[in-house]
Amino acid sequence: MTILVDADACPVIAEIIELADNHQLNVILVRNFNHYTSKHYPDFVSVQYVDDGADSADYKIVALTRPGDIVITQDYGLASLLLNKKAIILHHNGKLYTKDNIDQLLTIRHTSLQMRRAGIRTKGPKALSPADKAYFKEQLEKTILNQ
Repeated sequence: MTILVDADACPVIAEIIELADNHQLNVILVRNFNHYTSKHYPDFVSVQYVDDGADSADYKIVALTRPGDIVITQDYGLASLLLNKKAIILHHNGKLYTKDNIDQLLTIRHTSLQMRRAGIRTKGPKALSPADKAYFKEQLEKTILNQ
């Protein structure tokens, strides 16, 4: 089992790395070259950079994901693709993406996009609090232990 992270805007990378270390799992951070970092990560963490493009990171994550892997993403479209690969997909808020909730999430995303195109301002997600990060970490821990 590997943990793959849609890492460009992921606010829980430190928590993921800590848990992966505790459970001796590999982590792959997938980032756009525009988010290049010279930060040094432990040996069990690799960074895969992709070209600039709207879905470049998504395509890379889909190509790298194997059944049973855990993927962390806030992208509902990517999550829907990965469900068919039998991966476990978590949002960085700790919510598990499932075949039962993905259609509703995609509908909400589509409705929000239509509103923005019509000129209606929509709020982005609020920053995660320490309690939110602790909840995510708890959910990721449960997911790892249930595999």
